[in-house]
Amino acid sequence: MADDQSDVIDFLAGLGTGDDTRRVDTHCAMIFLSGDRALKLKRAVNLGYLDFSDVAKRHAVCAAELVLNRRTAPDLYRALRPIRRDATGTLTLGEPVDPATPPDPAAIDWVVDMRRFPDSALLADMADRGELTPALLRSLADAVARFHDGAEIAHGHDGVERVRHVIDGNRAAMAAVPQILPPDQCAMLGERWETLLDEHAPLLARRAAQGHVRLCHGDLHLANICLWQGRPTLFDCLEFDAVLATTDVLYDLAFLLMDLLVRGLAEGASLVLNRYCDRRPHEQDGLPALGLFLSLRAGIRAHVGALEASRQPDPARAAQQAEAARRYLAFALACVAPRTDPPRLVAVGGLSGTGKSTLAGALAPHLGPMPGARWLRSDVIRKRLAGIDPETPLPPASYTPEATRRTYGTMMAEAQALLRLGQSVVVDAVFGSRVERAGAAEAAQGAGAPFAGLWLEAPDAVLIARATQRSARRAAGESDASDADADVVRRQIAHPPPPPPGWHVLDASGLSADILARAKALLARNEEH
Repeated sequence: MADDQSDVIDFLAGLGTGDDTRRVDTHCAMIFLSGDRALKLKRAVNLGYLDFSDVAKRHAVCAAELVLNRRTAPDLYRALRPIRRDATGTLTLGEPVDPATPPDPAAIDWVVDMRRFPDSALLADMADRGELTPALLRSLADAVARFHDGAEIAHGHDGVERVRHVIDGNRAAMAAVPQILPPDQCAMLGERWETLLDEHAPLLARRAAQGHVRLCHGDLHLANICLWQGRPTLFDCLEFDAVLATTDVLYDLAFLLMDLLVRGLAEGASLVLNRYCDRRPHEQDGLPALGLFLSLRAGIRAHVGALEASRQPDPARAAQQAEAARRYLAFALACVAPRTDPPRLVAVGGLSGTGKSTLAGALAPHLGPMPGARWLRSDVIRKRLAGIDPETPLPPASYTPEATRRTYGTMMAEAQALLRLGQSVVVDAVFGSRVERAGAAEAAQGAGAPFAGLWLEAPDAVLIARATQRSARRAAGESDASDADADVVRRQIAHPPPPPPGWHVLDASGLSADILARAKALLARNEEH
């Protein structure tokens, strides 16, 4: 029998007195909000995969929540506090205690004392309001990359069996709600998962041996990320089961990517993935398994939503939840559908100011399976090779012929390696020399992949104006990986390279949406031939 928490709930509800006092309920916790404080009480429940039914278990999971979430949100997670009865029987909130110490036997329950963030700061709500800007998404990807850099490596972990365990759990959970999730679709999905697991088993085992399996967040979707002091902050990680939270880092990232994709934010998902890989390029070898990871994450959402719908007493609400669960199932199937198109290399070139990066970034989500192509940008690779952040300016003296050769060589080597893994690639650079342009076609040829080049052109005045505007935005605090200012553009204009033979020439002086539409049409015709 689970503990009776009615007195504790009444006590915590009575601590807040302001107009901003309210309670938020989840399936396994209650959060009491008042002023700048949030007190989180674990529900006395046993859901099978988590058991908070007695006070000792709730102490353990509250202590784990505090420790694990301080990895990413130390400002939000203040303390672990006991709830006791005094000599008169009155409930009191105890002083903070060290989560590593044995629990106080006099405590009748435990809460995590958190700093409250604004109700509007959840990234899930910001997504609904259309407020996930490219700059914010880049910052989010950086936060995830930094977290994964420092996450504890799971030595001796079996990367294959861990994924098989997830597949088995998903299949069993989906089979339990046949009235909501069509059994034939669930069976088809399970078979695809098993096929892909067998296909990627050597990759997953190798990644585990190389340290890519770590104690991760485990529940990394937009409702568990907030904007705190201007920065995306990961919180509310999976704290009740270290085994479940110990995963390949790309499986951890896949939850966030899946959430963006299901919300219709394909461009955002592409941007987050590419920025993450820019920060952690050694993760690129795991991209072939990303479709499987996305599908498994969607499968979890499908069966969790279906279970909630089956228990929902309100028929209208139950119907909404069931429909949402079936949408997740359809998405899970789409992520693992057999590919019909080969990986391809698309090069986007032209002088600085033609909008190469704008077009390349917009094209990436449309090439290959979700979340799209790997976008390799020469400006970003140049900074990586110099050992600095993408937006940190390099002095003009750093732009030597040798540095440029190294940048293009690295970019094309990575492009060819990705193509051989089955990943489509967009490369974005000036491609000012014949050797550089030939290198792109040779990279595709070496991987046996189709190649298409897009050469952007615009009037000189447009190029200079765009470079001037970019410099002004940078001076105002907006970051950009390109260091090209108006003087650089003028030098390029003085010696413009001709359009490469065989590349499609695009007038890039118009609206970005129009340029993207024309580029997609050209690539579609190129693919037909």
